[in-house]
Amino acid sequence: MARPGSLVDSLRRWLADAPAYPASDADRREIDVLGLRLPWRATVAITVVTLVLLVDHSRALLPDVADSLGRSPMGMRIVAIERFLLFGLLPFAVVVLAFRDRPSRYGIAVGDWRAGAALMLVGCAVMTPLVLWFATLPDVRSYYASSVEPLPGLVLTNALDLTAGEFLFRGFLTFTLLRAIGPAGVLVATMPFVYVHLGKPDLEVYSTLAGGLIYGWLAWRTRSILWGAIGHVYILTLVIGAAGAAAPA
Repeated sequence: MARPGSLVDSLRRWLADAPAYPASDADRREIDVLGLRLPWRATVAITVVTLVLLVDHSRALLPDVADSLGRSPMGMRIVAIERFLLFGLLPFAVVVLAFRDRPSRYGIAVGDWRAGAALMLVGCAVMTPLVLWFATLPDVRSYYASSVEPLPGLVLTNALDLTAGEFLFRGFLTFTLLRAIGPAGVLVATMPFVYVHLGKPDLEVYSTLAGGLIYGWLAWRTRSILWGAIGHVYILTLVIGAAGAAAPA
């Protein structure tokens, strides 16, 4: 029988068994900005992420009716479509047209599916009771309950929004930074992910630092954004549905 210590060591080694992310010549290419020698792909990625978050925050691309719809299902669907374009298609175009690189190097891949599926399922199981408790908090119910709609539409909205977000933060930004500054890229890419949650319930905002690191670690470990995207969609769908069920009639 295996000793508990050896099982823990084996699990630790398995969890840390991430692939290498060697930088190509294009990843190492630098640009000179008045004496600043900057890695051009990382510089472009940081700039693009900053600009799209500013545009999203300003709601400049949203139709005027979006403000009146608030957090209703239709209002959230409009925001999700905008984010699919800004957070998903725009950085994807940068990867293909500006970087002239393969999207699979930025997490658009199944990756280590055995590890990804196992970690995603365990994570969802652990988070389910926490999310159900979280949804009972008054400020959470107030924020999320108005977004409830039938499950197919809710999943569609969340998939459009969160899959694009996973690509922006964990795919485009994280994998670019991994090849420029190493594993610290997971931490750096978590910072804008935290800031985009400002305005949500306070506990959620603070928890996104840990949550963002976990999603970033999962992408780093599996070489894929798929498993984090599935888990993220599940968690948000659950919290909206549970908040709607807990809201006063």
